[in-house]
Amino acid sequence: MTTQRVPGFKPSISGLHFGNLFPHAPVLRIPLPPFGCLPVGDAAGGLCGGMIFAARDYYEAGLSPPVNTAPPPQGSPLFNYLVRRLFASFNLPDGPIKYFAWMNLPDRDRPGARGVVWRTVRREWPRVRADLEGGKLSPLGLVRVHSANPRQLGKNHQVLAYGYDLEETSGRLTILVYDPNHPDRDDVAITLNLGHRGLQSLPIYSTGAPLRAFFRTRYSRYGPYLTG
Repeated sequence: MTTQRVPGFKPSISGLHFGNLFPHAPVLRIPLPPFGCLPVGDAAGGLCGGMIFAARDYYEAGLSPPVNTAPPPQGSPLFNYLVRRLFASFNLPDGPIKYFAWMNLPDRDRPGARGVVWRTVRREWPRVRADLEGGKLSPLGLVRVHSANPRQLGKNHQVLAYGYDLEETSGRLTILVYDPNHPDRDDVAITLNLGHRGLQSLPIYSTGAPLRAFFRTRYSRYGPYLTG
């Protein structure tokens, strides 16, 4: 058994202590003179990417996250910080393109196209593993749907990997993640099989949420919002 953890990180300690639950409201208002402000996005869709980036910001700065157990109100400094980090997590324009491309790929390989299982196991997992073994938190984009409808993009999700357990003989891999939808929980994980091609499996999410695949997303560090 190979076990790896990012030192000192646990969602119950280092994650944000409020859930990814926000009321319907624009995540951003862009001034558009003389017409006023153009609303962009809907906070009710979640700020998961901003929350995992914020958790890594705080961790890398050696700071504890805010003690808030309720989501910050729209327009507050903490809310605005999460929105800024949300847009950073999108890695525009490439991020949404990759999510949509993977939403349209098959689970398994077919002639002319590698499936999302192969891409997850062979391409993305080694990148995530390198992060974790280097002591770095690894942000993951979770592909949850199989659809050619771009309106389904919002059903995907983002989490932050902080450790893994690998049984070399069986190829069973468990990746521990901070999930903003489940604050303060240290038991949320992704499980899959890294065995030979015929044994590779779709990942399973411990909460029961649907999951087809995951990929590592690009993180850029930003000074965290300081309370008080």
